[in-house]
Amino acid sequence: MKNIMNSISHHLIKYFSCLIISLYAAAFAAPCEVGKALAPFSAKDQHDQPFEFKSASLRYLLVSHDMDTGKRANAALHAAGADYLPGKRAAYLANIHGMPGIGRVFALPKMRKYCHRIILGDDAELITRFPEQTGKVTVLALDGDKVTAIHFWTPESEPIDSVLK
Repeated sequence: MKNIMNSISHHLIKYFSCLIISLYAAAFAAPCEVGKALAPFSAKDQHDQPFEFKSASLRYLLVSHDMDTGKRANAALHAAGADYLPGKRAAYLANIHGMPGIGRVFALPKMRKYCHRIILGDDAELITRFPEQTGKVTVLALDGDKVTAIHFWTPESEPIDSVLK
């Protein structure tokens, strides 16, 4: 009887541990929404340097979901200069998750020529957290770890200052 109780206890502990871990992971991987905390993440930039997302140090996070929008965003951010994003306490995350290996051979050297930092989103779960509108860059306004607003920027027709106020 004691062995049966120990076995049941062991299985219940495993079950609830897995449940708690799953709920915790789901909370941090949940899509971002206004008023909710944005979960921390880490990635590398175009120079293979580590990036740790710390919401307290940023006021804005820009996210491009596709290559064409990313190209237009890079052109606008490059024109704004190397100090523009840091001066606005902003970071730019570009989705490269679906990019095939051969595409990376050509794209990454080109990205290294830009004066601004490009955080490489190479994780589908990371990129899918952020809302998307076709042809637009998602701009999250942050206050501490909370998302205070979500805007969508059209790089070819709107100045970047229109969303990073």
